[in-house]
Amino acid sequence: MKIRTRRHALGPILLLIGWAFMAVSAAAAAEGTAAAEGTDAISKMDYEAGFYYTVKKGDTLWDLSQRFSDSPWQWPDLWRENKQIPNPHWIYPGERIRIYRKSGQYAGEKPPASTAPTPDLKEVPPITPQVEASTPVQRPKLEVEFFFPGIDRVGFIRKPVVQPLGVIFKCLRDKELISSGDTVYVRYGNAKTKSAFQPGARMTVYRTIDPNAKSVANESTGDQHYLVGVVEVASTEAEYAIAKVVESYRAIFINDKLMPYETRSPNIPVVDATPGIKGKIIVAEEHQLLMGDHMFAFIDKGADDHILPGQIYNIYSQETAKIEGAGNTVLKPVQIGALIVLHVEKDNSTAFIINSKDRIASGNLVMTP
Repeated sequence: MKIRTRRHALGPILLLIGWAFMAVSAAAAAEGTAAAEGTDAISKMDYEAGFYYTVKKGDTLWDLSQRFSDSPWQWPDLWRENKQIPNPHWIYPGERIRIYRKSGQYAGEKPPASTAPTPDLKEVPPITPQVEASTPVQRPKLEVEFFFPGIDRVGFIRKPVVQPLGVIFKCLRDKELISSGDTVYVRYGNAKTKSAFQPGARMTVYRTIDPNAKSVANESTGDQHYLVGVVEVASTEAEYAIAKVVESYRAIFINDKLMPYETRSPNIPVVDATPGIKGKIIVAEEHQLLMGDHMFAFIDKGADDHILPGQIYNIYSQETAKIEGAGNTVLKPVQIGALIVLHVEKDNSTAFIINSKDRIASGNLVMTP
C-alpha cells in the first residue's frame, strides 16, 4: 500500500428550511466561516503533505525507483504520481519528487528484497539513463524531506505553561466565532509584554487545555497548547492593542491568548530514529478516542530521550491473554501504524500519524522500527 493523502469533507451542508429561518441561517453561516476555512486549510495540508526527494545531478527515475522501491521497474508508478514531470526520461537537479513508499516502508528503512517476476523487456519502454561519466562509487544516503505545510498549527504539551503576551477581549461587531480577516482587541498581559505589541508584529493565538496527559509514571506532562491562528498588530493604545487575524487554523474565541510567533520550516529532513525507544501515545490533539491517518498525537518521549523532528517510529498494540498453565501473559506487540515527529519538547513530542493499519488509541506503544 502506498503512502497517500486524502481530502477531508468540507464540513456539514447548511440546510435553509424556509424563509422564516433565513436570518438565523445567515448568521450561523457568517460565524461558521472560521470552521470552514479551517477545514479547507486541513484539506490542502493533507493533500500536499508527504515525503519528497530533491533531484541531484545524475539521478533518473529508473535509479530512484530502484533506491526507494527496491525495483527499477517501478519507475512508471513514480512518474505517474508526479504529474509535474512531462518527460520521464528527463528530470533535472532541483526538482522535487514526491515519494510513495510501499506499506510498512518509510524513509530511512531498508525495503525488503523484491519478489516481483522479471518483466518482459520487450514490453518495457526504453529509458534514456542520465549517468555521469565518472566511475561508479558508493552512493550517499538519500536525503528525504517530509513536507508539512501546516507546521505552524502544530501544538505542544509543556510545563510550565507559556505566559501570554496578551488576551483577546473583544472582536469588532462582537463576533463570537472569530476567523481570518476579523479585527480583534487585545488586552496586554502586563507592562513588560506591552512592548511586544509593535505595529506589524505577528503573534500566535492559542488556548491551554488540560489534556489529561499522564506519563508512564502517572505524572502530568503539562498543559496542552492548542494553536488556533495568527494575528498581526495594527495599532496600539494605552490599555490595549488592535490586531487583524491573518490566519485561522480553527475557530478563535474571546479570551484566547497570544504568544510570540515563530517561523517554522515546513520542510522537515527525515532522520534515523533513536535506537531503543519504547514509549506510548499520550492523547490525540483533538482528544479523539480513536486515531488514524493524518491525525496529530502526543507521545511521552522528548528531547531528554534524544527524540528529533523528522524521526519515524512504529506504533504497536500489545495485548494480554490468559494462557492455560501460564496465567496472564503479555503478548508480542503487533504493528498497527507509524508516525513522524514534528515538534519536540523536553519530555514529550507532537507527531503526525502517516499510516494506520488498525485503530490507534492512547496507550499504544511507540517504538524504534
